Amino acid sequence: MADILSIPVTLADGRQTSLSEYKGKVMLVVNVASKCGMTKQYEGLEKLYEDKQGEGFVIAAFPANNFKEQEPGTDAEIVEFCQLTYDVKFPIFSKISVKGRDQHPLYKALTSIDLPTTGDGPMKERLRSLGLELKDGGEIVWNFEKFLIGRDGRVVARFAPDVEPQDNRLVSALERELAKG
Repeated sequence: MADILSIPVTLADGRQTSLSEYKGKVMLVVNVASKCGMTKQYEGLEKLYEDKQGEGFVIAAFPANNFKEQEPGTDAEIVEFCQLTYDVKFPIFSKISVKGRDQHPLYKALTSIDLPTTGDGPMKERLRSLGLELKDGGEIVWNFEKFLIGRDGRVVARFAPDVEPQDNRLVSALERELAKG
């Protein structure tokens, strides 16, 4: 498996980088969308970021248009929406694909890790009830799925899209990683 922190990514402003820029921090990687029923999670993500960034926490948001075309905008439009609507200050990356044949290498690496998804059952049931066919395995199921990465660059937890940023399960896992200082 590839070292997640070394995989090339692009910020929404076009700057090429990798997540190694945040090495030594606890990171929450989230695939996001501006026209999703869960878009309001941006508010909770920003609050979590503001509350914990001083302890060495960062959120890396990756816009993706994989689910019902709920992220149609350009990188500039996405950033403007996030800043004007939710006052987002955490890093927003260039739009990528999080599943399928054109899946970005970062998400290929993230989804290849054999890790249970906290809160997965209810979300999958709800999506199936809407007639969506879901494959078994590590595939991303919807917008706002979250991966918690420890200071050492290892993925330590995965959360279903409907696990809100202030959910005790996510906050507890985050606080455990931050305490490892």
